[in-house]
Amino acid sequence: MLRSAAITQGFQRSPNRAMLRAVGFGDDDFNKPIIGIANGYSTITPCNLGLNELALRAIAAAKAAGAMPQMFGTITVSDGISMGTEGMKYSLVSREVIADSIETACNGESMDGVLAVGGCDKNMPGAMLAIARMNIPAIFVYGGTIKPGRLGGCDLTVVSAFEAVGQFAAGTIDNDQLTAVEKNACPGAGSCGGMFTANTMSSSIEAMGLSLPGSSTMAAEDPEKADSAARSAEVLVEAIAANIRPLDLLTREAFENAISVIMAVGGSTNAVLHLLAIARTAEVPLTIDDFETIRQRVPVICDLKPSGRYVTTDLHAAGGIPQVMKLLLDAGLLHGDCRTIEGKTLKESLAAIPSVPRPDQDVIRPLSNPLYAKGHLAVLKGNLATEGSVAKISGVKNPQVTGPARVFESEETCLAAILEGQIQAGDVLVIRYEGPVGGPGMREMLSPTSAIIGQGLGDKVALITDGRFSGGTYGMVVGHVAPEAAVGGTIALVQEGDSITVDAHQLLIQLNVDDAELARRRAVWSAPAPRYTTGVLGKYARLVSSSSLGAVTDQP
Repeated sequence: MLRSAAITQGFQRSPNRAMLRAVGFGDDDFNKPIIGIANGYSTITPCNLGLNELALRAIAAAKAAGAMPQMFGTITVSDGISMGTEGMKYSLVSREVIADSIETACNGESMDGVLAVGGCDKNMPGAMLAIARMNIPAIFVYGGTIKPGRLGGCDLTVVSAFEAVGQFAAGTIDNDQLTAVEKNACPGAGSCGGMFTANTMSSSIEAMGLSLPGSSTMAAEDPEKADSAARSAEVLVEAIAANIRPLDLLTREAFENAISVIMAVGGSTNAVLHLLAIARTAEVPLTIDDFETIRQRVPVICDLKPSGRYVTTDLHAAGGIPQVMKLLLDAGLLHGDCRTIEGKTLKESLAAIPSVPRPDQDVIRPLSNPLYAKGHLAVLKGNLATEGSVAKISGVKNPQVTGPARVFESEETCLAAILEGQIQAGDVLVIRYEGPVGGPGMREMLSPTSAIIGQGLGDKVALITDGRFSGGTYGMVVGHVAPEAAVGGTIALVQEGDSITVDAHQLLIQLNVDDAELARRRAVWSAPAPRYTTGVLGKYARLVSSSSLGAVTDQP
């Protein structure tokens, strides 16, 4: 029996039905599946600006397919707007709030399935956490990517605006040019246009079978995106009838497929954090080391921003994630027997996709001619990160450096030093107390990393942090350093001028200080007072786990 039908036929049947009649139920509707439409619509960010239209199309299609869709809202934080501010501390926190709100609404009202519509970065992993917790039939509808801005014949993304700040500080562009980039970088609705976090996560969800084939790279403003939302609702109704549940799909092999796709497209470091969290919720054994194992066998075959040439709409025109997956499948790098929400195997879903990329494009390369022979997300360990850290090494000519530490206790102080010209080639910048507990909230460091790129230091310095990086970040950067500074990780013991080695070839992140000196420093170290003790940030800091475990807040 459907969960919703069971509750209307029990002891409280009359009051339950009276309430439902008030929102439009008729006599024939009480045995239909109730589908929650989790709508992340918001005008605070272009990423979520078009979501309401998609939700309404899904509602109409679900009704036509014989279900009773009921819409409820969930939140978003615009990373691009909050970046570089105290507000960015709420970004990762919003992932948990989104998950909690979807779980609460769906389970509180005994819904039979959920269609989640999301745009900005944390909408997707937040929805997936809730989907894995509830294990009711579910599908995710991505709001779509933004189309590129244009200026001087070049494609722009939101990262172009951040890098322009660094160029302006370095004196390579003037204020008029900076303003022109600002005005043209984001032309309309949709999530950040490169293979940044939103498009990385939408691609991984498609790879795991929880969204429709081809849907993860569609532009927000194109008609096919709304059509896909409608079809998603129809597929969800079919999945309810067939009792296809998320945990049937979210297997170990499905996560391996997602990681393989992320490596192939050059995706965001945030995918490591989010997939670890989703896997933990789904009770699938997955560790940070699994990303390194898969990196060793999967090359980067897509030439996408931030370090490449193309944007996600170009990837879509070249065949999108289905084309990437077909190349991986034929090479034995994908588990073709994994099932999808449509009730098909991946192999069946990809049967009509060509085995070679189209010759009239160079966004997707054949595996015989990759951009990089191995994946771009390297897991580094050493005395600075005994639990691991994540380096994004695409676009880095020589991913190894040994240099003096430049230590900063926050993102703001580091950014100021960069813009004031205090950073020299060979420096290793350390930003600490920005982790899940210490921040709290593990802010993304797009402002300092973009300023480094803008000043021409991208290949000349390294930056390490217990915080995160935007999907738009590239260069010699290492994030998710764990244990973090706030819980006594070695990163808390680094002093100005210490020698640090970051070597992606050896998968090493090392503080070159002897053990006796580190023990002396640890003996006098004490944890700083929490920056927040009340409200959602205070609660988050008390509950959150290490980034090496996905920074989840519902651990036992």
